[in-house]
Amino acid sequence: MLTVFLSLLPKQLRLRRKIRILAFAYLLALPLSVMALTAYGNDDARLRLMVLGDSLVAGHGLPQGEAFPDILQEELATRGKFVEVLNAGVSGDTTAGGLARLDWSLTEEPDALIIVLGGNDLLRGLEPAVTKANLTAIIDRVVSENIAVMLAGMQAPRNLGQDYAREFDAIYTQLGARDEVIFYPFFLDGVALVPDFNQQDGMHPNRAGVDEIARRIRPSVEELLAAVTSD
Repeated sequence: MLTVFLSLLPKQLRLRRKIRILAFAYLLALPLSVMALTAYGNDDARLRLMVLGDSLVAGHGLPQGEAFPDILQEELATRGKFVEVLNAGVSGDTTAGGLARLDWSLTEEPDALIIVLGGNDLLRGLEPAVTKANLTAIIDRVVSENIAVMLAGMQAPRNLGQDYAREFDAIYTQLGARDEVIFYPFFLDGVALVPDFNQQDGMHPNRAGVDEIARRIRPSVEELLAAVTSD
């Protein structure tokens, strides 16, 4: 019996050694597993947030990966909001252009949508009534799909005339007052006309400007995401 026991002893030692190694590896991997479960178990991890807009969204003049949707996604992640932010920006787009491609954009099946349109309507001097009709149609379409919506406002330069500026600005305050809409009054708040935050054209934010926009708008975006998770 002793001989049999001694013959088995090396195998038992090897087995114990393997068990210790496996246990140690498990303990090392455990924190990473917990982190992964925390991130992907977050309800927000499943959310898809689309930003429908023009060059301010598309990232005109910026390196790839530094457009507003990219930076907003990073900003939200620092707050524990793991959301996929989709870039539906087209440079030069008007509100009419945004409306025309809306159905195609919605095939991405976003849970929430931010509208950043109207700047090119201003540059072209389009009638505010036309801009309002287009934005209204976009909001109505999005709401009909049970998609949470945020409207980011634009403000008209006063050199276009006080009457025009007043009528244009009123578009956003009126539509932003709708119960279904989360309203952020001015997309370029704190960035417009600030040289350090803009590219040489004075119209498009540089990376520092995009960072500032993302930082300022984040609380409103969190409110938008909360509207999704509460449904």
